[in-house]
Amino acid sequence: MTIRVLLADDQALLRSAFRVLVDSEPDMEVVGEASDGAEAVRLAKERRADVVLMDIRMPGTDGLAATRMISADPALARVRVVILTTFEVDDYVVRSLRAGASGFLGKGSEPEELLNAIRVAADGEALLSPAATKGLIARFLAQGGTADEDRDPARAERLQSLTGREREVLVQVAGGHSNDEIAEKLEVSPLTVKTHVNRAMAKLGARDRAQLVVIAYESGLVRPRVE
Repeated sequence: MTIRVLLADDQALLRSAFRVLVDSEPDMEVVGEASDGAEAVRLAKERRADVVLMDIRMPGTDGLAATRMISADPALARVRVVILTTFEVDDYVVRSLRAGASGFLGKGSEPEELLNAIRVAADGEALLSPAATKGLIARFLAQGGTADEDRDPARAERLQSLTGREREVLVQVAGGHSNDEIAEKLEVSPLTVKTHVNRAMAKLGARDRAQLVVIAYESGLVRPRVE
């Protein structure tokens, strides 16, 4: 099955480089290019994209707004957004994850990292750069990123619907651990872990593991700390 990739970046040179890289892979293809967020949302729907590589800073509708629009559109429920940015912009990255992005990657990443990120996002099985994402969220939330007005009471209440094991798995997911790592720690099979993760996502209304990490921190289930 070919992964359909949409490129959203206001720099044509970068889009061209990404296109060459993505199109060189037998299991993926670039189905469109957008120079701003509004165009990215439109093309995601028209071209039936599976993964959108989204720059945050673009003129007009930026990547953050576009990610939120994609996440809120039921017709785009299967679209995964990977934010391409620099790790220095911590607040933008976390806000993007809250808006519905599946993860993020630095623009200076190696080609294989980018290609793997696309596959991981399309598969929906793992959070991109889990340790780095956890660190960014922890630092941002420790700086006051979850003021009372930013909290989602409905999501916090939904935590009560989780079983003890599902909560335990959620804590491990928030720690940036893969299904295999969680399975080894809890002495269960990876398939069992996957089942718990999927049930937690369904109960909490999370699109993917990235959203589970955000919910775990925002709800207070996992306490943010600066390493």
